Formats: sequence, structure tokens, C-alpha cells
Amino acid sequence: MTPRVSDAGNLPAPLTTFVGRGRDLAELCRRLGTTRLVTLTGAGGVGKTRLALEAAAASAADLADGAWLVDLAAVRDPSSVAYATATTLGLPDVGTRPVIDQLAAFLAHRGPLIVLDNCEHLVHACAELAHALLSASPGLRILATSRRALGIFGEHLFTVPPLASDDAVELLRDRTTAMRPEFRVTDANRAQVRRLCEDLDGLPLAIELAATRLRSLSVDEVVNRLEDRFGLLTSGSRVARPHQRTLRALMDWSHELCTPAERLLWNRLSIFAGDFGLDAAEAICAGDGIGENEVLDLLDRLVVQSIVLPCERDGLPRYRLLETVRQYGRDRLAESGEEERMLRRHQDFYLALAEGVADGWYGAGRLESVTRVSAEHANLRAALAQGGDPQATLALATALRFHWCEGGFLGEGRRWLDRALAAAPEPTLARARALWLAAWIAALQRDHAAACRWLDEAAELGERLDDHVVHANVQGLRGTLALFSGRLAEAVSLFEEAVPALRRTGEDIGAIYALIQMATAQSHLGDPRTTQTCRQAVALAEAHDERMIRAHAWWTLGYDAWRRGDLAEAEAMTRAALEHEQGFNDYVRVALMLEQLAWVIAARGNHQQAARLLGAAHALQRDIDTPISTFGPHMAEQHTRCEEEVVRVLGSAAYEQALAEGSGHRGPDEAIDYALRTGSEPTATAPAPSPLTPREQEVAALVAEGMSNRQIATALGRSPRTVHGHVENILAKLGFGSRARIASWWTANQAPTP
Repeated sequence: MTPRVSDAGNLPAPLTTFVGRGRDLAELCRRLGTTRLVTLTGAGGVGKTRLALEAAAASAADLADGAWLVDLAAVRDPSSVAYATATTLGLPDVGTRPVIDQLAAFLAHRGPLIVLDNCEHLVHACAELAHALLSASPGLRILATSRRALGIFGEHLFTVPPLASDDAVELLRDRTTAMRPEFRVTDANRAQVRRLCEDLDGLPLAIELAATRLRSLSVDEVVNRLEDRFGLLTSGSRVARPHQRTLRALMDWSHELCTPAERLLWNRLSIFAGDFGLDAAEAICAGDGIGENEVLDLLDRLVVQSIVLPCERDGLPRYRLLETVRQYGRDRLAESGEEERMLRRHQDFYLALAEGVADGWYGAGRLESVTRVSAEHANLRAALAQGGDPQATLALATALRFHWCEGGFLGEGRRWLDRALAAAPEPTLARARALWLAAWIAALQRDHAAACRWLDEAAELGERLDDHVVHANVQGLRGTLALFSGRLAEAVSLFEEAVPALRRTGEDIGAIYALIQMATAQSHLGDPRTTQTCRQAVALAEAHDERMIRAHAWWTLGYDAWRRGDLAEAEAMTRAALEHEQGFNDYVRVALMLEQLAWVIAARGNHQQAARLLGAAHALQRDIDTPISTFGPHMAEQHTRCEEEVVRVLGSAAYEQALAEGSGHRGPDEAIDYALRTGSEPTATAPAPSPLTPREQEVAALVAEGMSNRQIATALGRSPRTVHGHVENILAKLGFGSRARIASWWTANQAPTP
């Protein structure tokens, strides 16, 4: 099976009908079928993006890996083009190579269509990206939109013309009737409608803006007012008026027809990079002429005028400005003298947001936090790039620590931290905490030398400032580095010091991770305290209602059971951990869990399935350039032993075939689904009759969903004490020692869905 990025891609659903351009669309689709790089060029407002999206949607059914829109309008730094593309494709940046090289490796065996939209201000970076990716991936196609050609070998240019006269009239009619249903193009007004569309040079954006004025003006009135406006620009010579002047004149007129408050909001909204939420607009744009309770009403009025467009991202309602409209507003904002103040307010808002996200990253609000920071990525980048207040930038880069380290943005996080640390060398608490974060990222990237340097400086500064949080985190990271380097006894000693220090400073999540890593080191050392350390981690994770950390703790319990030879317990724990990893797109953790499950299943005698799981793990590790040796020589040694055993039993040819079969899954979630569908035995057996009462079965089902006792009590309308009793009875009846075993048992013993 050829691995694929996705079945559908991420193309946005259109909010309006696509009018005209039948021949253009057909020709563009034909070219996409025969050409690997097509660039749509043309004036601003001519409809390049909409045509590209329509062509991508029309071609999607024939694409192996879907069609993906990379919107570069909000990207200002050329080095961020590759990061934006990786983010769109869902590729975590956790390797050590440049992200453009990681993308090339990721796409080498895939065949999506990537739409690079708004390339004109990043032409060289887009050209470099397109060349690298097309060279690496024979199945890849790229459709770019730009006012300038990318200028690389193999590029085919498609100049998007203004709308033909009939199409322009139909677009005006369609958009006007959406706001004024009684509007008609009749014999009486057809000539003036055509004249209006000709005056607007057939530019779709200009026509859509003009249509909003037909809510209250007649066609004749709009024509006359525009003629007056154009006359000021061209001294009456229509020939002298290029498309961009037409658009500028219409922008000027639209701006003047807004109320003072609407104009003010339009200008201030231009501070956002990409789309934005209502709360951000209210917090940043209110004041000095706009009341906070007026922002929503003003936004609605700008939406009606097609200045602001409603949209959605990750299920969240959002707003955006087309780049032409945004740039016009930004020019007006600069003229007003408000730009610097708006930039400060923008950074202040996103610093507060990032700090709130960090506080809520773990626990019941985790999914909401991840979704919000994903939606705000472009604005967070813009806030980091401002550079006006180096200490604020340092604090913002540090507040995004979980986003960088657990969201799959290691390379980008390190780049921002390097810049922020260089710009703010003062010995502040913000610097001390940024230093241990930089060390954490470097450790995850396998750059141990840099991690040690950052930790030494963080430790010295933390001691000088008498900051116990920095000290505790430094100790924990030193333990991680020792573990990754194979110095297991040293790692245990460092974690033993770090765990109580982290608990004293309220860093319970850090303490859980330290316990999990300590248990891993203890298990390899044959330390009899391993199981107790694991159960400490599980208990602390349960107390924090944290699904992902609970999964990590169960995974470690499975590892301990495997080392002790309890293969049934090891398999149950590892499967339960995998089930609870679904939805997080965590390549690293899922790859390690699949690897561990392969070891267990090989030990249980199903070498064919073990080989397939090794293939699934290897594919994820390959995609993110993170081999198992990253996590210590002890892990690499165990992988080699398992692989050698499987090859001995199956033979090299059968092993390679099974490995290839397992490597065909599209990302972590699909690999998890595959692993959970298959068992350790070559043939499946029917589930045994349940010894549980109906109520206990109900509780077991909710435990399998990852609910805590408090959540189950709320769901069933019972007291937590009653639920605790049910859970204890279930554990006793099934002979299990943990909730993870309940979850795995419940999943394995359900009747197949018809």
C-alpha cells in the first residue's frame, strides 16, 4: 500500500458560488493532469486563489493523498514557508535536519497536490521549497498563486485574466441578489450593469465590493460615483488606469463609505496575521473610538460589506480579511499613527493567551488548548516576530513550551528561542526559564551538547535568582539526558532528586514525566522498585485527569511487565496506551509504543505480526527523522534483538514483506487502528462471557473511554464513592491490577459492530 497524507486534504468549503471561468477551469485541470508545477499569475483581486481552489477541488478525486492549501498571506519570514507547509500537512518538526529536508523525505512516497497561495512576497523561498519537494517526490504536484513567476525549471505559467463580460455581469447579479433578493438584470439596466463591470475591469474582488453598494444605491448611482473616483486617478483617461489603480480607487471609496467606527476597526483588524477570533478582536481593537461591546456589531457590518469574511478553523468560528483588503487597512493604520500601539496590544494579547494555554495544556481542557494554539499559530508567529520588547518576546517563546515540545514544532521553537535569547541577554527569571526550555528542545532533537550548555547556564542563573522551579526542571532534564545517553544508574539518581523538587514547586506534570523515565531506567537495571515507580506515575496522572500522560504511564507499566516476563499484562497495557493516544498525532510516542508492542507480540510467538508492527513503527520514525536510538542505546539494542529473532523465524524475504505491509499506514492514528485490530495470536478467539453485572459493564465501558471516577459519577448520576466501589469490584472479578487492564479487556471483549 502507498502511504498517503489524507483522504481529503484541507481545502476550505466555499461560502459563495463559483461564477464563470468554465474554460479557464477546464484548461487548468488539464494542465494539472500533465504538469507538476503550475503557477497562476495575474493582478491582485483577479481571482487567482478562488480559481486555484476550484481546480484543486475538481482534481482531488484523482489524487492519491488529497489536496492541501498552504496560505502564505500571513507569512512574512521566508524561513517560515517550509514550516507553514509542514504544519499544513500535519508533519511534526521533531527531527534534526532542516524542515525542508524533512518535508522532502515525508513526501518521497506520497502524491498530494499542494496549493501554495499568495507567494509573491516570498518568491525565492517558495521557489526553493517547490524545487526541493518536486525533486524528492515523483507523485507531488504544486499549484502556486503569485503576482510573479517562481522562475524555476519545469514551471508552467497560467495567467488568470479578468472575467469575461457575461461572467462579470453574472457575478455582480449573484452577489447582489444574495443581499438584495429583488435585484434583477433587465433590459432597462443591462447596459449600465455592463458598464459598471467594465469600469471595474472585470476584477472579481472589485465587483464583489461594488455589489455591497447596490444594497442601497442604484446601478446608475454606483456607476456615476465610481466614474468620479476614477477621474481623480487618471485625469479622465480610462486607458491610463491599470487594474491595481481600479482596485485602489474602489478600496478608497469603500473605506470612505464606512462609518468612522467601521473604518477604525478595518484599520485595526489589519494587525492580525491570517484569521482571528472575536475575543482577540475585542481585546486588541476596542478602545479609543470603539467600545468593546461594539466590536461584534461592527464586525457584522463589515462582513455585510465584504470587507471581513467569516470562516472556520478547527471547528472554531473565525474572521479574516483578504490580503488586498488587509494591506489597505494596514497602510491606513500606519498613516493614523496607531500601528505601534496596536502591535504592542497584539503581542500582549497573545502572550496572555499563550500563558493561559500552557496552564491548561494538561487535563480536561487539553484538546481545547491544542485546538486554540493551532488556530492562532500565524498570529503567535507574528507576535514573536515583532521584537519591540525582547523580554516579552522571550516570555512568549517560553510560554509556548508545550506547543513546541509536544505539538511537533521543535525546530521552529528552537529558532524562536535562539533569537529571543540572543536579543535578551539580561540575567532575568524569564531568561533562566527560557534556557531550560531551550535545553529541553535540544535534548529532544538529540543535540546533547547544546542541551548541556543551556542547562549549565540555566542552573547557574537559577541558583543566582534562587528559583526553585528552574532548579527542579534542570535536574529533571539532566536525568533525561542521562537516560538518552544510556547512563541509567545516573539517570535514576537524578530523577530521585528531581521528583520531590518538582512536586514541591507545583510542577506535578514534570514529576509524572520524571517518574515515567525513572521507571524506564529502573526496569533496564532490574530494580525491584520499578513497578512501584510506575504505579506512582499512574496515580499522579489519574489525579490530574490527564489522558495523554495516563497513556504514557500505562505504556511504561507495559514495558515493566514485558521486562518481568508478564507478556499478557505487557500487551494489555501497551494496547490500552495506544488506544488513548488516538487523536494526538504524536508520531514519536506512537512509534515507540508500536515498537514495544512488536517486542511483546514477538515474545508471544506471532512473529509475522511483530514484523508488521515494526514496519508501522519504522514508517513513523522515518517520516519524522527520529530513529529509536534517539532514546538511548538500550532501546536500539532491544530493537535489534527483536528484529534478529523475527528474521530467524520468518526468513529475510518474509520479514521484508511483512515490514512493507506494516509501513503502509497514513500517520499515527491509522497505525494505531491497525495495531488494535490485530492480536498476538495468529487466529482470533470469541470473547468470553462477561463476569460483570450490567452496571459494572457500564462503568467498564466508561473506564475504557479514559474517564476518571469523578467523570463516571457525573455521567451515571452516582457518587464517586459508589463508582470507586464498582471499579474495585471489576478489578477483583477480572484479576487485574490497573484501570488500563480494564480498558484493554473491554475493547477486546466487545462484539464486532455489524
